[in-house]
Amino acid sequence: MKKEKKTAPAKDTDDYLASVPEEARATLEKLRRTIKAAAPKATERISWGMPTFYYHGPLVGFAAFKSHCSFFPMGHSVIATYRDELKPYETAKGTIRFQVDKPLPVALVKKLVKARVKENEARVRDRPK
Repeated sequence: MKKEKKTAPAKDTDDYLASVPEEARATLEKLRRTIKAAAPKATERISWGMPTFYYHGPLVGFAAFKSHCSFFPMGHSVIATYRDELKPYETAKGTIRFQVDKPLPVALVKKLVKARVKENEARVRDRPK
């Protein structure tokens, strides 16, 4: 039996996106721009094998899969808070799944990211000194 050659993990977000099929890449690039606009102080890195934004800790991430894309708000509280707006999407504890041809609306992504920024800022502010 022939072993399949594993691809090297992405070294950064651009490297990750280059490995994604074109249609999903365009969707995720738009998502990336939206996240950057909503959290301009956040930094990007690859964590858990996917592009992840950090601002006072993990903020949000995204990834492409065979049959969908996912947005990870790095916590279930934001999903619970916006559950009504997220009804058209499949959600789990920390994941929002969407089809490449039906991406998350920009306004909703901005709300989710800004809510996560506030959560992370509150956690840092309330941390014992």
